[in-house]
Amino acid sequence: MQQRRLTTGPLLDDGGTLIETGWSASEERRYDRRKVAASGLRVKEWDYYCVLSDGDSGPYGIALTVADNGYMGLLGVSWLDLAGPADVTENTMIPFPRGRLGLPASADSGDVVVRRGDVHIEYRNEGQARRLIVDHPGFGGGRGLSGELVLTQPPMDRMVIATPFPSSPKAFYYNQKINCLPARGSVTVDGREHLFDPATAFGVFDWGRGVWTYDNTWYWGSASGLHDGLPFGFNIGYGFGDTGAASENVVFHDGVAHKLDRVQFHLPVGTYDGAPWRFTSNDHRFEMEFVPIHDRAADVNALVLRSTQHQVFGRYTGFVVLDGGSRLEIENLLGFAEKVRNRW
Repeated sequence: MQQRRLTTGPLLDDGGTLIETGWSASEERRYDRRKVAASGLRVKEWDYYCVLSDGDSGPYGIALTVADNGYMGLLGVSWLDLAGPADVTENTMIPFPRGRLGLPASADSGDVVVRRGDVHIEYRNEGQARRLIVDHPGFGGGRGLSGELVLTQPPMDRMVIATPFPSSPKAFYYNQKINCLPARGSVTVDGREHLFDPATAFGVFDWGRGVWTYDNTWYWGSASGLHDGLPFGFNIGYGFGDTGAASENVVFHDGVAHKLDRVQFHLPVGTYDGAPWRFTSNDHRFEMEFVPIHDRAADVNALVLRSTQHQVFGRYTGFVVLDGGSRLEIENLLGFAEKVRNRW
């Protein structure tokens, strides 16, 4: 397929529609919430981090979410004990934020500082590093969770995509995935400190802004780590809107993005964390088996609003082919794959 590259300029025209669709390896298009033509109740903005450690004392990880979804905001904290395996996930809802959380218009500048009750989350942008701070004394029934992680971000490519929804011209999906962020710091859960070493701990940043149609199912897979001592990771997925201009499938190797065409998720029937998943690409450059470790499942049902989630953590084994034709063999790379249906 034609993988259309985004050029520099505003994301939306004065009528609130996408000026250009496609992908890029850096933030080329500028998001401006004031140009969104849809109701403020329909605007979706979120910053999500997932950091996984695969060292001698692991595997474990943390996921943090700050989302302003118009009529409902969310602060999410998940502790992932992948040796158990188990997770504790706690979400704090914020009614009708409508932009009051102040999420930045760019993934490359601005801070996020939100406190709701005893839940405190900060994302500090420090140029070539991102500092994540969390304090949640009531987490896990009073066990408590707090920590600070610094994710280094040297100059490197990312996945950026601008996607339209043909059935709704004012709807759009503008998303960035920044993989391969080495993490240093610690998280304390129930009085026990868990260290994150940049040699074995890596994060992914999922930055999203947009207006969606009501009912969507998406598939997303991500992993980050090292391959022969060099940063390696990938982003795969589909489900949102019309990706005719570009897919969101990218392999990252030593800071460089290698664009893929279509990647298909082959899920086992009737289970999410039992039998292995398979992934294949139509350009034969991405073939993986994914062995599940733990399904972080959730089903939030509030009448007309519902989110059914299966974020499955596990290990990828297979191969990728880079743009120049080099084939990399991947073995037991820690990451996740998910299927999520949202009606909101």
